[in-house]
Amino acid sequence: MAVMSEPTEHRAVFDAVVTFSNGGDLSVRGFKLDVPRPDVTADEVGALLVGHLGLLMVGSVELSGLEVVAEPHKGGRATGGDAHAPGRRVVDLAHPVTEGMVTYPGIPAPTLGTHLSFDDAARVYAPGTEFTIGMITMSSNTGTYLDTPAHRYRGADDLAAVPIERLVDLDGVVVRVADGLAGADRPEVDVLALAPYDVGGRAVLVETGHARHWGTEAYAEGHPYLTAAAADWLVDNGAALVGIDSLNIDGTHTGERPVHTRLLGAGIPVVEHLTGLDRLPPTGFRFSAPPPKVAGLGTFTVRAFAVLDG
Repeated sequence: MAVMSEPTEHRAVFDAVVTFSNGGDLSVRGFKLDVPRPDVTADEVGALLVGHLGLLMVGSVELSGLEVVAEPHKGGRATGGDAHAPGRRVVDLAHPVTEGMVTYPGIPAPTLGTHLSFDDAARVYAPGTEFTIGMITMSSNTGTYLDTPAHRYRGADDLAAVPIERLVDLDGVVVRVADGLAGADRPEVDVLALAPYDVGGRAVLVETGHARHWGTEAYAEGHPYLTAAAADWLVDNGAALVGIDSLNIDGTHTGERPVHTRLLGAGIPVVEHLTGLDRLPPTGFRFSAPPPKVAGLGTFTVRAFAVLDG
């Protein structure tokens, strides 16, 4: 009878210099790190190193002397934490929708009106019984909103088709990159910013600090965004939903939208124009962003929020 052999495991051995976007660096020599396969690239090992050590605000990783050897895995250090304020708390993460507000340049502002006023209600209901019924005309891309696959792909799941469990009560993680993007000519959020975090099955919320410009002309200028490589990493690592507190999760300096293309193509909903992410801990909360169940629309305004349980 043939004897089944155990699968070969591999470890990378290398020297590295990690440079931080907020200043300083870290050097390692002869570092050993578990890797998933023998043909890993230097970029992949760099991302694994950042995740293994739980490093934040990483600007670059330079490897030298990289060698992959057949050696049993030793296991990696878990990253992240569950520290948060005691007691149950709900944090509102959505911008209010107001008359005439500008969400995105070129998209019509909402207009509010009245279908039935309190004064007119007496003609409909009993004397002294008053109601009001309002009206609103707006683009579906207004305020804080959620993109479904139908926003990018014809015939894909829309607001009515995306399962509600993909949009509510998701284990969340906040990726904080605000300090590292300060003063950047092109404020990109790349793989190294994400690598320290366990994103599998989670709502990944990227805090760039750009929400502070909401309602001003600066909100549409030089906004932070994710790179295509970051989107690929999120897909490969099983993110359930991705959000950002910025004008767009993609760069808008070109007409291409690789992040929307990759995330929505993988069925991962996107939430843009979040706010209040600085009020959340890195982990230890549940995130929700349910839209109305509108058939035929790919995007709509949401009341995004997080729940922290003490």
